[in-house]
Amino acid sequence: MDDTVIVGVDGSPSSLAAVDVAAREAHMRGARLRIVHAFSRPADLDPMIHGVLAQAEQRAHHLAPGLEITRTVAPGETLTVLRSESRHAVLTVVGERGRTGFGGLLLGSTVGQLAAHGHGPLMVVRGREDPQGPLLLAVDGSPAGKAAVSFAFAEAALRGAPLVAMHVWNTWSETTPYEGPADPLNVVVDLDRLEERHRRLLEDAVAPERAAHPGVAVELRLERARVRHALLEATRESQLVVTGTRGHGGFTGMLLGSVSQALLYHADCPVTVVRPEPGSS
Repeated sequence: MDDTVIVGVDGSPSSLAAVDVAAREAHMRGARLRIVHAFSRPADLDPMIHGVLAQAEQRAHHLAPGLEITRTVAPGETLTVLRSESRHAVLTVVGERGRTGFGGLLLGSTVGQLAAHGHGPLMVVRGREDPQGPLLLAVDGSPAGKAAVSFAFAEAALRGAPLVAMHVWNTWSETTPYEGPADPLNVVVDLDRLEERHRRLLEDAVAPERAAHPGVAVELRLERARVRHALLEATRESQLVVTGTRGHGGFTGMLLGSVSQALLYHADCPVTVVRPEPGSS
């Protein structure tokens, strides 16, 4: 994997905001920045796009003087181009929506597919214009979620920011593979034992990275609530939320789980979706 951060650009305000974030991310990592534009038909290659790319590069240089920047204009559908580019990147950054002329870089289509099928971490710039607060890590305790934990600690260290590691549980999720509207009657459930089990899950999930990053201030937050609702509420006070693609509750073959999708659609801050390492399950 190259030391390159890539960002998809189409001239929309959302994609230019993504350029700002990508430039900062590249600067923090000592990485290069590659600005990418995709077009599916020659007619889509608006003569103005070269001006847009120049504007994007100028913004990036202003935010991170000395940053090495390249520009790529590639034929193909947006998803295909960005997926290919992500093979050689430490991070891919996109806005939450773009111009319809950019082959449909719209949340729920290209962004959702890229989160599920791309390579490496995907950061989607959305929510508040300049979010403040700690980083938020959605912990599910699954083997596939280890990559998200590792990314979140490394990102917090780069930003010099505190990290909230949050695990949400409920009794409904103990007996069904999906999240229902409310917990079932818990008269036959030992809630204290369940809570203790989930507390150990949270502690065990972050312990290795916590030891590896002693300079990162970590808050462990355990909540019994509806998972998506609790995490979305927490994004209101966060500068970034980090999640895996799917956890214990995901359906077989469902590469992007319902919690990750909810964050991509509704989080109040940027979202990074981290795919599991090859071989994890």
